[in-house]
Amino acid sequence: MLKQYLLVVLSLFGGVHLSAQVTLEKCVRLAQDNYPLIRKYDLLNQTKEVNLSDINKSWLPQINVYGQGTVQNEVPSFPESLAGMISQTGTDISGLNEWQYKIGADISQYIWDGGASKTGRKIERAKDAERKASLDVQLYAIRERVEDLYFGILLIEEQCRQTRNMQTLLQSNLDKLRAMYENGTALQSDVDMVEAQYLSTSQQLIQAESTAESYRKVLEIFTGESLAGQELVKPDASIPQDLLPDRPELRLFEAQLQTNEARNASVTASTMPRIGLFAQAYYGYPGLDYFESMMSRDLSFNILAGVKVSWNIGAFYHKKNDRRKLHLSSNHIAVERDVFLFNTNMQTRSQLDHIDELKAVMEKNGRIVELRTNVRKAAEAQLDNGVIDATDLLTKLTDEKQARLNASYQEIQLLQSIYQLKYTLNR
Repeated sequence: MLKQYLLVVLSLFGGVHLSAQVTLEKCVRLAQDNYPLIRKYDLLNQTKEVNLSDINKSWLPQINVYGQGTVQNEVPSFPESLAGMISQTGTDISGLNEWQYKIGADISQYIWDGGASKTGRKIERAKDAERKASLDVQLYAIRERVEDLYFGILLIEEQCRQTRNMQTLLQSNLDKLRAMYENGTALQSDVDMVEAQYLSTSQQLIQAESTAESYRKVLEIFTGESLAGQELVKPDASIPQDLLPDRPELRLFEAQLQTNEARNASVTASTMPRIGLFAQAYYGYPGLDYFESMMSRDLSFNILAGVKVSWNIGAFYHKKNDRRKLHLSSNHIAVERDVFLFNTNMQTRSQLDHIDELKAVMEKNGRIVELRTNVRKAAEAQLDNGVIDATDLLTKLTDEKQARLNASYQEIQLLQSIYQLKYTLNR
């Protein structure tokens, strides 16, 4: 009893393995996740964080350390009459030394930068959104390539199935003709003709299976997973109800407009004054007290601090042109967006018409296949009775195969057309 139970379990698991299936949506998802370009999303995030960090650090105190030594041909000194009077008191006044040296540091700190850092952060976030939207557009193109491969495999594998069915019918009629030949009711040429057709069909099957395997290997490269032994499921044939496009290109256009809007704010910030604190400190000669330095050549520590206001008036000269350039750039983007929407709507209309055409054509497929099958069966009966020869039979077999192949092809073409519509709309 236990042995039987284990056999049942093993057979169930074996059935699951044999009937493993893969969907188009899964292939697209795997391909996009496996495509090397996907790694750029993380790089873009890191780039944004680094750039924002640099902008935020502009508020840190700016420190410049320096050291210098100079020599001058002229230095400040006391007038000779005054120097003579002072020297009578016993004090030697020689004036500043021509050799001067100092080591120090300059420190500055913004109190208000006119909004430059705020607009800088806004621009960086807008540019990051634009870069990611551009990456979305590139990755979206992978979907079309995978879908084309997927439906190509479905078409070729359908051809393989119809060719195998043709082989089965040819083998059945070949066996029948060989028996008839042995009984003297068929010619050897009839047997040879059917056998030649059987061998030719076998060649076609080998070529089709090889092509299908090549397509599968390419799809495996895209998805990064093996598809061996897995059946490609025919996707859903439902037509999207919402025919408004939701393409990543539209989000890219919007991101570009947002970037221009952020840059427009930076134009205003460039015309605002900057207010900051500053301090200068150094140790050297001469000091800030020149009179003391004239009296003594000793090194001294000196410090100077205050508030600084700077205003780049020249920014007003090109403010109007800067705004005009951004406005023109936004208009160009808007035109490109409208052109994209126009072309997308035209393509959508064309694809819907093609879908309707395929549906109308497919309505007759069932009846055509049924009639071709009836004719083929009648021909097989006529061959048994010696009414027709192998040439007529092969014609009827080929007609039935072509009818079935056309019906299968049109079904897959309808699915592909629907998914091309979904790709156009991003649905």
